[in-house]
Amino acid sequence: METFVQQIINGLVLGSMYALVALGYTMVYGIINLINFAHGEVLMVGALTSWTVVTLLAESGLPGWLILLISLLCAIVVCAALNFTIEKAAYRPLRNAPRLAPLITAMGMSLLLQTLAMIVWKPNPKPYPILLPNEPIFLWADGPVIGVVQCLILGLTVAILAGLLWLVNRTKLGRAMRATAENPRVAALMGVRPDMVISATFIIGAALAAVAGVMWAANYGTVQHTMGFLPGLKAFTAAVLGGIGNLAGAVVGAVLLGLVEAIGAGYLGELTGGVLGSQYVDIFAFALLILVLTLRPSGLLGERVADRA
Repeated sequence: METFVQQIINGLVLGSMYALVALGYTMVYGIINLINFAHGEVLMVGALTSWTVVTLLAESGLPGWLILLISLLCAIVVCAALNFTIEKAAYRPLRNAPRLAPLITAMGMSLLLQTLAMIVWKPNPKPYPILLPNEPIFLWADGPVIGVVQCLILGLTVAILAGLLWLVNRTKLGRAMRATAENPRVAALMGVRPDMVISATFIIGAALAAVAGVMWAANYGTVQHTMGFLPGLKAFTAAVLGGIGNLAGAVVGAVLLGLVEAIGAGYLGELTGGVLGSQYVDIFAFALLILVLTLRPSGLLGERVADRA
């Protein structure tokens, strides 16, 4: 039972990090029907930016939590500027082009960012300093444990989802997002500026990716230029599982994917008699995606994309 509960905790933490990235995917797709495959690389840039700031402040004598906060803010600023530039330079000129053109552009941008990051930060993995207390918190005596960083990841995900739902449903920007998603031309006639709304959406998505990148680095203790590819792919899978364009669906899909991976990693060797180890856990993730797409192509909570007039 202790092992099972521990894997549930690990799955919730992993799913929460996937959710932060999946929310960025689903927001952009909900407005302009674009899958931004460079989103995982934005996460990577956020993590490496944070590592740079943490390294510079390591000898400053500041508390670890303050260094982490400063590095997080710097990562958000850098990622927001990067995603704004990507949208303006790479995606906006192709907004009315056939869907294949921006899709190929997104893949090319992903490879370009990886290459630039390799040039700037070098290809070798770098250890991410421990900034928060790493003493395990026991849920009960000699039972499952959870760390401070893991608690922070879970809390941030819940708070960010609540904030996004409030933003989309209760604010002027949220109404402009929904209007732009339904019909950009009519929204423009009603005083909405679609270009500004789309740029704001990319900036919000970049901020979420930066948070995910810093939390990923703090949780796993290493950063490198290829670290964004797999989380980006898994987050896209989670968004599709939950229902692309659906904020709550992205979180549900991400948490479900994290649980499947964690439980699979814990029991895969046992179930296969040692033939397959935890390194094959991706089998479960993508098998689940195929199953859901076969039985319910719109995702668990349904695809939520406005019908354009």
